[in-house]
Amino acid sequence: MIALLLRDIRLAMRAGGGFGLGLAFFLIVCTLVPFAIGPQPDLLARVAPGVLWLGALLACLLSLDRMLALDWEDGSLDLLATAPLPLEAVVLIKALAHWLTTGLPLVLAAPVLGVLLNLPVEGYGWLVLSLAVGTPALSIIGGFGAALTVGLKRGGLLLSLLVLPLYVPTLIFGAELARRGAEAQPTTTPLLMLAGITAGCLALLPLASAAALRVNLR
Repeated sequence: MIALLLRDIRLAMRAGGGFGLGLAFFLIVCTLVPFAIGPQPDLLARVAPGVLWLGALLACLLSLDRMLALDWEDGSLDLLATAPLPLEAVVLIKALAHWLTTGLPLVLAAPVLGVLLNLPVEGYGWLVLSLAVGTPALSIIGGFGAALTVGLKRGGLLLSLLVLPLYVPTLIFGAELARRGAEAQPTTTPLLMLAGITAGCLALLPLASAAALRVNLR
């Protein structure tokens, strides 16, 4: 399992995967928003949690199509399907590798980019917490979408259409948690909902992803 995780991380870093690409996209989105809506500190502070979360979501989406595509192209996926390691664990490890190379850099960069959007000081910790709790769900959902579309021509577009609706609850509660934290409002409800979504994805989607892979590999 560790060997597979390290392999996927190396592929993401040197084969045009998500490492660096998602972070650059996140930076571009957060840089362009102040130019688009104008230099109004109060307005920027109000939209900052939503913009940061939307940028992180779209950045995670960029590299999802490569989560399983490389293994499909070189035949490694067939070997993994016949290996002693269950397919559920394979999908989970690939989702973890995606989060480590895409989601984690976004979590660490979010406070810095929050400065560009005039995010209130009180909101930085809550923003990091919301992204740390919510972005694993984005990677797991993305793994499910990648399993459904693996092997399809132009599957990246279909993958985006499949997973974006599934991302909406995570986006809603993640942005709401960051917004409430920035405004010093109660944060228990969105935090529990966000954690529940991530836990539900962790428990159910690896099973669904493995089933989809078995169908596609027949």
